[in-house]
Amino acid sequence: MDTLWDNIEKLSAVCRAAGAHLPNEELKALQVGKVAEEAGEAMHALHGLKGLTTCGDNHAWSEVQNDLVGAVIAALLAMHYIDPTGARATFDEILHRRTRRGREAAAAA
Repeated sequence: MDTLWDNIEKLSAVCRAAGAHLPNEELKALQVGKVAEEAGEAMHALHGLKGLTTCGDNHAWSEVQNDLVGAVIAALLAMHYIDPTGARATFDEILHRRTRRGREAAAAA
């Protein structure tokens, strides 16, 4: 069974092949921008869920979740574009650092 990072590496290879005509730095920048695009789609779905769009779109929480997963995938791809060999370790390090307070609060409870 493929892990999350195995799938990210496979998807990265496909995306890099599609963008082979672009310089590496441009691919990195475009992928970081894709994170913002996907997050914006999640926000649009949330607005639709709350009836706040002018286009009459109706949305459900499942659509918000779908777009959030799209943002996560885009972010992991961006990390892999930036550092193909170190993305996993960097992610683990940052996740550990950024979740410290939650771990401490859970241990204290």
